[in-house]
Amino acid sequence: MPELFFYGGRNEIGGNKILLVDGVTRIFLDFGISFKVRSRYFEEFLNPRPGYGLNDFFQTGMLPPLQGIYRDDLEPDAGFWDRWQSESLYRTLDHVDGVLLSHAHVDHTGSVSFLRPDIPLYTTALTALISKAIQDSAPTDLERELVYAVPRESKDGVLRTVSKAPLQQRPLRVLDGQLSLDAERFWHESPLSTRDMAPVPVEAAGETIGAGNELRWFPVDHSIYGAAAFAVETSAGWVAYTGDLRWHGRHSAQTQEAVAAMAALKPTVLLCEGTRGADSNPATEDGVQATALEIVKNVKGKLVFADFGPRNVERLLIFHEIARETGRQLAVLNKDAYLLEAMHYAAPDEVPDFGSVPGFALYQKARARVSGWEKKLLERHNSLLVHAEEVQRNPGDYILCFSFWDINELASLAPIPAVYIYSSSEAFDEEMQMDQKRLRNWLEHFEVEVHGLGEMLDGPLHASGHASGTELIEIIRAIQPQRLVPIHTQDPRFFQERLARDDIEVVLPACNRPLQF
Repeated sequence: MPELFFYGGRNEIGGNKILLVDGVTRIFLDFGISFKVRSRYFEEFLNPRPGYGLNDFFQTGMLPPLQGIYRDDLEPDAGFWDRWQSESLYRTLDHVDGVLLSHAHVDHTGSVSFLRPDIPLYTTALTALISKAIQDSAPTDLERELVYAVPRESKDGVLRTVSKAPLQQRPLRVLDGQLSLDAERFWHESPLSTRDMAPVPVEAAGETIGAGNELRWFPVDHSIYGAAAFAVETSAGWVAYTGDLRWHGRHSAQTQEAVAAMAALKPTVLLCEGTRGADSNPATEDGVQATALEIVKNVKGKLVFADFGPRNVERLLIFHEIARETGRQLAVLNKDAYLLEAMHYAAPDEVPDFGSVPGFALYQKARARVSGWEKKLLERHNSLLVHAEEVQRNPGDYILCFSFWDINELASLAPIPAVYIYSSSEAFDEEMQMDQKRLRNWLEHFEVEVHGLGEMLDGPLHASGHASGTELIEIIRAIQPQRLVPIHTQDPRFFQERLARDDIEVVLPACNRPLQF
């Protein structure tokens, strides 16, 4: 009898860690960071101790005690597992056939860092290369080792990185076929001058997984490129998993086709995200573009800042279109250019070539040093570099892609006439509210005109990456599963209420017992 174990993603937005067991098949549907659990114990300057490996993550409940799936080099001592065998969630897994990664947001991928490096990742080429670009361009961190791991060893009772040891790459099974030559070169390239990469051959994902279970995948529309939904055939029928999806973006047709394909399978179980269960906000990406374009047209001669979610390349390309239409250049930071390059390798028809498409510039902050990957990037795009002095001389020529974490650069740009377009999500917790308050303080101090923070009087400046509650119910009714399991939501009972008269059993997932079907 197949079983589903919910180690994250229940009664919370994100943190999906769902184990599907069917006979000898063991598959994880995502393996992400639970921000809800993490924020109970940690914040920006209080973090898990990397020298103690898995310990702090187990102690705080950020990771489930599943012996056999984690990296041996992260066990802090020889008797580590003896201390966890009495826990209710403890179990031994002799193997895991793979992790199905729905997309590259860390609430779905972030805890992969702790898994054994031989467990393969099944995902799209875009998700794979986005994940590598994110890891390459971030500071070295135990919680960011998704694509490759830095080996560790115990010294004086504390785990330390092994000096000059090669980076240990994870096996990749590409859902949409083999990587192109440029994409595979990038995948195997070490971002560090001090460490080589120990490459693992890339393979195309087959039509089966585990002990021969049929595997299907479907591209879907989300606020990050490369997102996918999945279906796995089990001994009791198909299990479908939406990942995160919407159908009000520019790739909404993908979601519509995925819903039709899942409906044709007549799934026994549908695991459906419910981020926006009670929300019916109709904002679309086209609406965002129209509003932002009107603002930029009316602020000639002023510098424009565009603030949107990290890795939201669809929004970045929208502002690139606005920049070209208004005679400006879109100035991005190094990590954004690096991401665009990686994505172009995977999907040249969807993502433009940063170095050859007009309308881009590469903004350089004043810093004492740059990383190895940045040095190569700057060599490739030396003609696109701009600094604060150039922007000060010609503020009306640029749109700068900044976020809250870049706002201190205002101290180098001021005094300058400027407009800030906040095109990201509203604050949904106390920490984000504090960040937005600090952002306002910076903008008020430098007398920057603001659009999109608070009431959006101009029109929509942000469109969610998730389907609204009304759309979700329409999706579920179209798929018509026997059982619906709401995940990735803080309001699972919304689905019970809305589907009370439908011939669909709504099952709320439990943490301490599996769902058998």
